[in-house]
Amino acid sequence: MKRSRHSRAIHGLLALVTLILVFGGVLACARPSAPVPEPTPAPVPEPTVTPEPAEETLDVPVCLVREERLGMSTRTVTFTEAVAAEAMRQLLQGATAEEIEAGLHSEIPAGTSLLGVEIDSGVATVDLSKEFESGGGSLSMQLRVAQVVYTLTAFPTVDSVAFKIDGQQVEAIGGEGVMVSPSVSRADFADNTVPPIFLEEPTPWRDVTSPLRISGLSNTFEATVLYEVVDPSGRIVAEGFTTASAGSGEWGTFEETIEYEIRYDGVGALIVFEESAQDGSRVNLVEIPLRMRQ
Repeated sequence: MKRSRHSRAIHGLLALVTLILVFGGVLACARPSAPVPEPTPAPVPEPTVTPEPAEETLDVPVCLVREERLGMSTRTVTFTEAVAAEAMRQLLQGATAEEIEAGLHSEIPAGTSLLGVEIDSGVATVDLSKEFESGGGSLSMQLRVAQVVYTLTAFPTVDSVAFKIDGQQVEAIGGEGVMVSPSVSRADFADNTVPPIFLEEPTPWRDVTSPLRISGLSNTFEATVLYEVVDPSGRIVAEGFTTASAGSGEWGTFEETIEYEIRYDGVGALIVFEESAQDGSRVNLVEIPLRMRQ
């Protein structure tokens, strides 16, 4: 039986379509596919760190003893409104290792406690525990009382100091009877406990730069206070003199600003002294170690 011409045409068309599909699939398999880009990771944000605020500090004066005379120091403490009480607490802790290295110590007996400080009309009333009166001879008793007086009168609001022991107002301190009534000032101790050159600024181990300000009390021949600034290499980088407001038997104040240059940072010194009227030698010398910065 013969197929119709129409049927043969349909079968041929189907065969052609099949061939095209097969050949197209082979080409599709053979053609390399385009690479798919990897996704870019999102940046990780840096953690936000809030810096802690710097602790606020202040410097308080502390009067100690160098040999058998008074010498000033300074302590850096956390800020407080009760600066006089903090200065007294620092004083009662005794000399630090650095202060001892600078030749300072305290005559106040260990274990003395601060019971209170009140300031009224220029008079600071300090209340100390009974340990303050223990031990020591007349010079030790004079010095420890003077340490308290010179520490508190370093503040401009204090002119004199009254004393209590264990809450009771006292007229004298210790068996040696150092009179403190009704109150005592710096002048009451100047002749016995203050060196002829009493340097109040700078104090040992302070960070200093040029120009250097020096100040203090003195009772020297013709009111003259000589000075040298020594750099970390031992080289004298400034020298000269200043004249106090009084001298030759009377106490005066002095102040001077000194300019100098150093080659590198390190520990240097300020030396103050007077020259002997008899032979020109250095007398009443005080040497203060300083951390010098360019």
